[in-house]
Amino acid sequence: MHTRLEQQMNFIFELEKLKVVYRQNGTHGNQRRENSAEHSWHVSMMALVLREYCTEKIDIEKTLTMLLIHDVVEIYAGDVFLYDDTAREKIKPAEREAAHKIFGLLPEDQKDYFLSLWEEFEKAESKEAQYALVLDNLQPLLNHYAVQNRNIVAKKLSKAQIVAKKTFIKDFSEELWHFALRIIDESVKMGLYKDE
Repeated sequence: MHTRLEQQMNFIFELEKLKVVYRQNGTHGNQRRENSAEHSWHVSMMALVLREYCTEKIDIEKTLTMLLIHDVVEIYAGDVFLYDDTAREKIKPAEREAAHKIFGLLPEDQKDYFLSLWEEFEKAESKEAQYALVLDNLQPLLNHYAVQNRNIVAKKLSKAQIVAKKTFIKDFSEELWHFALRIIDESVKMGLYKDE
């Protein structure tokens, strides 16, 4: 029988694997793609910096926890490109199984807490989950623009495709949405997306 501390440490050791799950986002200099651990850190920082754009009071610790754990399932299930709707639907059972497996490393109380927050994020029903989802969708746009991500060019995304996937941001924050549109337009000018 593992002690509580051993269970917690086993979970922490397992999280190391998130550092080698690579996303479509790039890094400065286009030397490599961003990993999922870096993405989780970045959206968590965004949550702290941008929370004034939440129209309702939110529990920031809950939001940060969601953002830090939302992609840990990728350790087992991998990352699926946002614009591949078929693959995203097909991977849902694998992600759910991965959530039970990785959070199952923790003591029962922490397992239940993290699993419930992961599910809450997936359903996007609470204000905290909606804010987290907005940031999770905004961060790639900012990344592509900031690092002039050449990797995304090969995906041949159109402005219309991106706007269709991201337009829900407007329901949460008009200011964040207007900024996102500006970044999308600038990215089109840079040749990262097609203007169609």
